Amino acid sequence: MAATGSPILEVRDLVKHFPMTQGVLVRKQIGAIRAVDGVSFDLRRGETLGIVGESGCGKSTLAKLLMGLERPTSGSVRIKGREIAGARESELKGVRRTIQLVMQDPYTSLNPRMTVGDIVGEPYEIHPGAAPKGDRRRRVQALLEMVGLNPDHINRYPHQFSGGQRQRIGIARGLALQPEIIVCDEPVSALDVSIQAQVINLLARLQRELGLAYVFIAHDLSVVRHISDRVGVMYLGKMVELGGDAEIYGQPAHPYTQELLSAAPVPDPDGRERRRRIVLQGDPPSPANPPSGCRFRTRCWKAQEICAQQEPPLQLRPGTWHESACHFAEVYDIMRRPF
Repeated sequence: MAATGSPILEVRDLVKHFPMTQGVLVRKQIGAIRAVDGVSFDLRRGETLGIVGESGCGKSTLAKLLMGLERPTSGSVRIKGREIAGARESELKGVRRTIQLVMQDPYTSLNPRMTVGDIVGEPYEIHPGAAPKGDRRRRVQALLEMVGLNPDHINRYPHQFSGGQRQRIGIARGLALQPEIIVCDEPVSALDVSIQAQVINLLARLQRELGLAYVFIAHDLSVVRHISDRVGVMYLGKMVELGGDAEIYGQPAHPYTQELLSAAPVPDPDGRERRRRIVLQGDPPSPANPPSGCRFRTRCWKAQEICAQQEPPLQLRPGTWHESACHFAEVYDIMRRPF
């Protein structure tokens, strides 16, 4: 389903710093982990925004901020025009009928002591107005059938299902309140490749049928490319590149995005021979003490003096077709193909 209308989710300058403390009797703050540090984007109805980046870049913290599970240090998160950043728990309860979460690990995200019917129907206990009590069993069975499970298995327990089936149960639970936005926090990373494809196709079908908007967080570039309309690349708490999927994968402008794509597996042997491999030097800096200016400059082959002095904003750069946060952004063809 194509994205339509005004943004349903608006994120502006979102920041989350976790304090670092020391001491036993008297706790003293000695710094902060800058997990998310000024992220901005929009999401429209029916659109999938993929968020990619290496471990520790702030992707999962961003998911928690969007859900209201973490309170931001600063910034704004607006869902259908309603501000949720810093809102009280009582105020968030109504908003959460609009936005739901599909978690990463299907093995630990389901209560092993609850039946599938109780797990999928739990949102109706928290939001009694979402479904009449006498109709909940039928609705739970309809949700199980919608995600490709046998509705007669409503009384089974999570351990009686495979990993892919458990993730389908998590998706069914997320759909119970008929949300308009689903945040998928690496929903297929714990599954086999063949099962990943099935779950991704299920999410795509549900989006077409229900008009859902997804924030799809993953570190697997091929999975994100398959499902996303737009892609945002994060590095050390910052969004360093944002654009359409064809632009990001075919015409990457930021050096970090170019490095990620050059390291992605290529199934075509000829493609592996043609690909320009980029090897970064050094380890990622600590989010507790990020470099001045551009955070990628300590590993970037283009870095110059201005990169240490000025932080490049995320904006459209000359000679490129989408936003990037690099003073020297330029289109780079990983596969040596003419544009």
